[in-house]
Amino acid sequence: MKKMTCLVCLLLAVMLLAACGQRDAAVQEERLIRVGFSQVGSESDWRMANTASMTAALCEENGFELIFDNAKQRQENQLLAIRNFIQQDVDYIVLAPIAESGWDDVLQEARDAKIPVIIVDRQISVEDKSLYTSWVGSDFLAEGQTAVRWLEKKLAEEGRAEEPLRILHIQGTDGATAQIMRSRALDEAVEAHPEWEIVAKLPGEYTEAKSYELVRDFLSRGEEIDVVYSENDNMSFGAIRALEEAGIAYGGDGGVLILSFDAVREALQDCLEGKINLCVECNPLHGPRVAALIQQLEAGEQPAKETYVDETSFSSDTLTEEIVRARDY
Repeated sequence: MKKMTCLVCLLLAVMLLAACGQRDAAVQEERLIRVGFSQVGSESDWRMANTASMTAALCEENGFELIFDNAKQRQENQLLAIRNFIQQDVDYIVLAPIAESGWDDVLQEARDAKIPVIIVDRQISVEDKSLYTSWVGSDFLAEGQTAVRWLEKKLAEEGRAEEPLRILHIQGTDGATAQIMRSRALDEAVEAHPEWEIVAKLPGEYTEAKSYELVRDFLSRGEEIDVVYSENDNMSFGAIRALEEAGIAYGGDGGVLILSFDAVREALQDCLEGKINLCVECNPLHGPRVAALIQQLEAGEQPAKETYVDETSFSSDTLTEEIVRARDY
């Protein structure tokens, strides 16, 4: 009888251990991948679309636990956020950097903690590129060159290729990759065209309100311009409002040419209506790409160091209502 009791106890113990093992395996299978994401802020329609894409892709239904931080346009907030992510022992850190420089120390801390870092949107400048695992974003220099080529073609078609051209350049946040590269494209074009002149560079900081105030004050001095080269759509909206208040014709044929970047839905609608002459696309939907990179790393694979997204440009003669309605952002 004692032997039978011992046998029953042994069987129960084995069954209990098996059940615990199954529960442990199930818990392991259900474990969410913890991701800390430091976002620049919410300064523009593009940025909010980027945030929405990231939060949708890195959700619990897809196997992620997302810890989101809005840096509110301050790099010191991002440095603090990354250090908090490290303390929280996240599995991955995703950084949309405000500026290119100033990341070496904090990324070294992440590497010491064995936490891979993925950079999205803007790029960073570090002495040791192994401090981050991968980057995904846009070719901002190519975007600027697309705008310049369109302007050259437009002027040639109108017989104005040799005429003086006064350009108002509204720049994004100083030190951001998009600002650096889009500015470089325009500066190089001006050097190649002696008849082109940048009459002013205004620090619009990617916001509609700041751009409106700066362009309004600039125009109040009686300055004349032929082109507005605006490094994002929200700054274009501010410039358009200032032009309207000053009674200056823009867009269409014969007005001040508006060249804008991002191509959010509202800007595409303005382009379709002839208010904006050119929208150069900057794709904000990085969430699925980042999720795929993390899954590659989870599988022990080595993803590409750099991934450029596909982008295009739009003008009123190429846009349709269907394209505008289909825009997700």
